[in-house]
This record gives sequence, structure tokens and C-alpha cells, in this order.
Amino acid sequence: MKFREGLGCLALVGCVALGLMLARAAETRSGSWTITRSETAGMVHFALMESRNGSHSHDESDWPLSDFQGLDISKPGRQDVRFTISRDAGKFECEGFLDNGEGAGIFHFTPQEEFARQMQSLGFADVDAEKQFAMAVQNVTLEFAREMKGERLEGLDADKLIAFRIFGVSRDFVEGIRAAGLNVSDSDKLVAFRIHGVSAEMIRQLRQAGYQPDADTLVAMRIHGATPEWIGQLRKLGYDHVDLEKLIAFRIHGVSPEFIQKVQGLGYPHPDPDELIAMRIHGVTPEYISGLRSRGMQNLTIDQLISLRIQGID
Repeated sequence: MKFREGLGCLALVGCVALGLMLARAAETRSGSWTITRSETAGMVHFALMESRNGSHSHDESDWPLSDFQGLDISKPGRQDVRFTISRDAGKFECEGFLDNGEGAGIFHFTPQEEFARQMQSLGFADVDAEKQFAMAVQNVTLEFAREMKGERLEGLDADKLIAFRIFGVSRDFVEGIRAAGLNVSDSDKLVAFRIHGVSAEMIRQLRQAGYQPDADTLVAMRIHGATPEWIGQLRKLGYDHVDLEKLIAFRIHGVSPEFIQKVQGLGYPHPDPDELIAMRIHGVTPEYISGLRSRGMQNLTIDQLISLRIQGID
């Protein structure tokens, strides 16, 4: 009886062990990798490709060469390689080949078992297996999570941490924006700043010019190309401190320094911003004005020119 009970216990232990092994096997993810040279010193261009549950993912960016434990890209010729990349969220174990420092192979990713719990203790309770893998790829570390948590940002979750890493939102970036005079705390707006190129220097230049831009206006300015440098060109033509919304409208409708110079050269020394926008909307170009003058229609005001254009008089 005791013998049979012992067998039963051994079988139970074996089942538990097998279950744990299968669970770990299920957690391990596999795919392929490639390495090419980077234009940035100390970096390599590293790509990870994975097919999983009928979908395909591809991530590539520059990674620090120091992250690749056991890899020597300086050797000439072809070589078989095995190397490891350890991140807080898990470990990539890679094998394959290099040919003169560039190559390809396969990877196996094993998540760090405590990572999700550690992230939860920091207030990020939404870290599932997919997000943990993405955090490993983007190197979302526990320290990075702590740093961003300390900035007291609105809408900060695991997805935002991943987006921050992808687009380069760091503690230095956030504090630089705030030091420039914009107390922004919206996580989505910080990502938009990085995507569209809103920088602390841009904010400082605008504030020095007397503007107090908000976050949405800054993004719109970058989208449409209303840069401080372009604003400086307008200032030289007498358009100092034009409302930012009108400057964005200038860019949308094509009111350029060149257009203003041509209009001024035709005897309109300083059309107001609304007149310039209306001229572009209705197609009152310098060529159109010159054409009317060649037919004896002189000394027309800008309002008259716009009215003629609306009436279809060419």
C-alpha cells in the first residue's frame, strides 16, 4: 500500500514538473534576427522578426553593441555565433552566423518571471506576455519605469512606456520641455512632440519672441512647418508677432516669404495677415494682379482683387 502511495506521489510530482516545463516552453518565444552595420559608433542595426498566432511582427533599430554578450563583430570572414541579450523583461538567446560583421540567425526569448510583478508594484498592472516581450525589445527597464512614474504624467501605462522608448521620450526630454516654460504632463502629447519634432529649443525660441504656445499649437506648427526660422523670415518683411494660428494658416494656404515679397513689389507694402490668407485661398497671385494691370485695371485694393477673383474675372 505504501509502495503504491509512493508511486502516486512520484507520479504527481512528475506531472507537476512536466507542467512547469511545458509552461516554460510555452512562455519561450522564437523568431529570427539580422544584424547590419550602423552609422552610429558603438551601435549595430538589429532586427527581430517573429511569426506568432498567424500574425507577423518586425522590429528594427540601432542597439548598443555592448548589449550583445558574447558577440564579436570585428572578426573578418564568416563565423558561427552565439550571443545573449539580457533585459529586465527577459533574455534573448541568439545563434546564427556573421559574415564580415553582418549576419542572421534565430532567437529564443525567455521572459523574466518576476518582471510583471515588479512592474505591478510600480503601478503598471497591465503588463501581459505581449507587452513584456515588447518591453524587452524596446528595453523598458524597471529604472526607466520608476523615472517616468516620478514625472507624474497623465495617462502613463505600460503601452505609453513602450511608446516612450520607441520615440525617445525620456526623463531628460520631459524636464527639458518643462524647463523651457511648458508644464506639459500629458503622455500622448509628449509622444506627439517626439513624433513631430517639438523640442525644448523650439519652445524657448518662441517664448523669447513673445509667444506663449500650448501643446496642441506646437504640434500643429511642426506638422505644417511653421518653424522659428521661418517666422524669422516673416519678421524681416514686417510681420512681427503674427498670431500663431494665423502663422499655421500661412503654411496651410501657401503664404510664404517669397509670396509676400512679390505682393509688396506690386505696391502693397503691408497687407494684413487675413488679407494674405484670403489672397491665397481665392488665387489672387502676383501673376493675376499683373494680368489685370496689363488690361488697364490699375490701383485695385486687395479687397477688390479678391472680389474680382470670386466673381471669376480673370
